[in-house]
Amino acid sequence: MAKQQRFDPQAIERAKGKAAAQNGPAAKNAKNAKNGKPGTGGAKAPAKSGKGKSGRPGGRPPGAPQVKPATLGTWISAARPLTLALAVAPVAIGTGAASLQMTHWYEHWVRALLCLAVAAFLQIGVNYANDYSDGVRGTDAHRAGPARLVGSGRAAPKHVLIAALVFFGLAAVAGLALVVLTQHWWLLALGALAIVVAWFYTGGKRPYGYMAGVAELAVFVFFGLAAVAGTTFVQVGTVNAEAWIGGVAAGLFAVAVLHVNNLRDRAQDAVAGKRTLAVRMGDLPGRILYALLMLAPFGILVFFALFHDLAPYVYFALLAGAPAVLIVLTARTAKEFVLALKLTLLTAFVYGVGLGVAIAAYVELGVGATI
Repeated sequence: MAKQQRFDPQAIERAKGKAAAQNGPAAKNAKNAKNGKPGTGGAKAPAKSGKGKSGRPGGRPPGAPQVKPATLGTWISAARPLTLALAVAPVAIGTGAASLQMTHWYEHWVRALLCLAVAAFLQIGVNYANDYSDGVRGTDAHRAGPARLVGSGRAAPKHVLIAALVFFGLAAVAGLALVVLTQHWWLLALGALAIVVAWFYTGGKRPYGYMAGVAELAVFVFFGLAAVAGTTFVQVGTVNAEAWIGGVAAGLFAVAVLHVNNLRDRAQDAVAGKRTLAVRMGDLPGRILYALLMLAPFGILVFFALFHDLAPYVYFALLAGAPAVLIVLTARTAKEFVLALKLTLLTAFVYGVGLGVAIAAYVELGVGATI
C-alpha cells in the first residue's frame, strides 16, 4: 500500500522560487553566454575582433610568417628565364647546319623563329609544370634551390597549372604553324609527344624525372638531338651530319644543367624520395659525371674545327665552362651549385650560338669551311 503524503504549503513556495530563478534574466544570460549568444541583461558580449573560428587572426597560428602573394617579378622568376639558353642553343646550331644547304642562312627565318618559339614555350611550360607538380606533391618542402611558387605558398596551385598549360598551348600553336608551312603532318605526333614528355617529367603518379637515367635520356633526346635535328629538318627537309653531331653536344649541355641541379638537391631529394642519378651515384661520382658532361662537347668541337675555320673560336665558351667544373668539383654550399648552374647555362648558350654562327659563316662570308 502506498504511503500517504502530507500536504506542505512551504514546499509549494520553494518550488515557485526555484522556477523563477531558472527562468529569470540572469539564468537566460548564463544560458546565452554558454551558447555564444549575447545576453539580454548584465555584461554585454565582447565585440568581434576580426578573428576566425579558431580564435586566431585569419586562422593562422601565432607567429606564423606572412606569405606575400606572387608579383609579376615572382612569376617571371618562376619561369626560370636563364634556362631559355637551352632553347636558343639547339635552334642556333640547327639553323647553322641548315644554312649549309641554303643560299642565305636566313632564307627560312620564319621557320627558324617558329622553332625558337616552340623550344622557348616548351621550356617555360615545363618549368611551371615542375613547379606545380613538385609543389602539390610536397617534394619542394626539402628544396635547397630558389623557392618556387607553389612550394612557397605564394601562388595557388591551380594558377601555376594554368600558366603551364598556357605555355604548352603556345608551343602547340607555334608547332602547328610549322607543320602547315612544311606540310610534314607527321610532326604533329612528335610535337604532342614532346608536350607529354614535358608534363610527365614531374607530373603523374610515377614521374620519370625521379628515375635515375630516364630523366637524363629524355632531356638528351628532346633538348638535344630532336631540337637540333628538328630545326634543321623543318628548314631544308633533311638532316646533315652537322645537325646530328651538334645535337649530341647540345644534349650533353642540357643533361649537365639537369645534373648540376640534382647535385645541389641531392640530400634533399633523397629525403623526399627522388631517386635521381645524383642520388644513386653518390657525391664524388656525381661530380665527376658533371665534369665529363661539360667537357665532352668541347671534344666534339674538334670535328667542327676540322671543317669550319671559325669553329675553334667556340672554345672561348670554356671561359665559363671551366670555372663551372671547378666549382662543382669543390662546392660545399647550395649557393656554389647555383653559381655553377648559371655558368653551365652561359656555356651552353655561348657554345650553341657560337657554333651556329661558325657553320653559317661559310654561306654568308665564303669562309670557315675547309671541306
